[in-house]
Amino acid sequence: MSLEEKVGQLFVTNVYGSQADVVTDTERAANRLAYGVDTGAEVVRKYHLGGAIYFTWTNSVQNPSQITALSNGLQAAALDSGAEVPLLVAIDQEQGIVTRVGPPATQLAGNMALGAGRSSADTRTAAQITGAELRAMGINQDFAPDADVNVNPANPVIGVRSFSSDPTLAADLTAAAVAGYQDDAGIAATAKHFPGHGDTAVDSHLGIPLITHTREQWETLDAPPFRAAIDAGVDSIMTGHIVVPALDPSGVPATLSKPIVTGVLRQELGFDGVVYTDALTMEGVRAAYTDAEIPVLALEAGVDVLLMPFEGSMDVAYQGVLDAVRSGRISERRLDQSVRRVLELKVKNGIVAAPMADPAGLAGVVGTPEHLATAQAITDRTTTLVTNDGTLPITPAGARVLVVGPDAATTGALTTSLGARGAHVTTMVTGTSPDAAMRAAAVVAAGGSDVVVALTNNAHGGTAAAANVRALLAELGATPTPLVAAAIRNPYDVAYGAGVESWLATYSVKPVAIEALARTITGEVTPQGALPVDVPAAGEGTTAYPFGAGLGW
Repeated sequence: MSLEEKVGQLFVTNVYGSQADVVTDTERAANRLAYGVDTGAEVVRKYHLGGAIYFTWTNSVQNPSQITALSNGLQAAALDSGAEVPLLVAIDQEQGIVTRVGPPATQLAGNMALGAGRSSADTRTAAQITGAELRAMGINQDFAPDADVNVNPANPVIGVRSFSSDPTLAADLTAAAVAGYQDDAGIAATAKHFPGHGDTAVDSHLGIPLITHTREQWETLDAPPFRAAIDAGVDSIMTGHIVVPALDPSGVPATLSKPIVTGVLRQELGFDGVVYTDALTMEGVRAAYTDAEIPVLALEAGVDVLLMPFEGSMDVAYQGVLDAVRSGRISERRLDQSVRRVLELKVKNGIVAAPMADPAGLAGVVGTPEHLATAQAITDRTTTLVTNDGTLPITPAGARVLVVGPDAATTGALTTSLGARGAHVTTMVTGTSPDAAMRAAAVVAAGGSDVVVALTNNAHGGTAAAANVRALLAELGATPTPLVAAAIRNPYDVAYGAGVESWLATYSVKPVAIEALARTITGEVTPQGALPVDVPAAGEGTTAYPFGAGLGW
């Protein structure tokens, strides 16, 4: 391979266009601004790219047929780019809140719901379903599972993306997910965000998070899921743009830290697979470094693959690495180490032998009745009943039910599910910050109902919006009508609402989770989930509901 082809293998980036060779005027303009060429195929050929990553906003990800055609078109461009090395085609399909490919692909509730289900078998099956459907569409790498241990309820970027606040449970399910993606579905898994993004109150997309764990705390809390992933043979690990002084006192983000990437991940944990950066567009890595220097520093730290250089800076990043090798700052031996890891990953996963996806096989894999039924059964086992005074389960036939919630999608999904069971349902979309007038209208509607079901999305925290959601719960709870509340994202909401007769947690807004909620409310399934995190008491330093809390009938 030429030097230019080797360097290209170290870059994975987004390209614009729902097709590889045909673009709209808007897509052409975006590619021109970012890369100086018109189409995604031209981007692949220009830089001899090692991989591409899909997003809805860059590729108009629409349906399995479109995705498959895009994958095959980009692969054809890669095979025509000089070295004839096919692409890693990657996506963030974590399940739950981070899902790029929607229906008809099978949807699942996500990591924290699986943590509530406590089943390694279910977690592995969920990963196998997701992985098999991605592979059928020509996507051969999933940037999942999230291996962070979410010990901070105020974490703005991880939350339900984590399996648990318990490192042992998170480790067990991380290993199960890796097996599902790799051993069962045959795609590359990626444990992220090393060395652990679970205890931060800063979003690394917007700033530089500081993790203040001691070395002993890191070993106990953050490291176990990554050790488990490595033991399970995970193909790749993604770094986080986080500062961890206990591992590197210099203040350098982990992505650019040789003590963390080479010292801890490579030498201490023994990982010799592919190390990815998190997206280099994120402020957590760009705040103190130039776009030309960032990729060179990452390679010097021990990283292999540079993900998504800042918009418009691909030429700068690519040339920066070329110049570093030509000047001797990065040796060709060091460059070859990373290129070899990337190529070995492609060979191992059959990408070199069979880079193209078969469109004729989509119907037998993506969103099949079997996959959908299995996803629902898994999710039914995750819904958690935290408190209940006997209000649940309800008899839906003829019951007058008021459903209130932050958005039309989730309230509508629950309304449909309860209505299908014979309930007479009134729906109110209260928004994410219900004002006094909206709360008053909800109270009036509650007066004509037999039961109220309130869906909450982040009632905890110090924002005005959260305070308004808590006020809505309190005002509904003060009426004579029984109030059932369900936290449909972070389970920390269950610490609020003194007048709530029954609290549940779904950990997800996905329709599959809302259907499981309806089945639980009406008694079709017995709640089996247990809290995968400690829920702190409102405004106190104590625990309202501990890890493991959960009721049945």
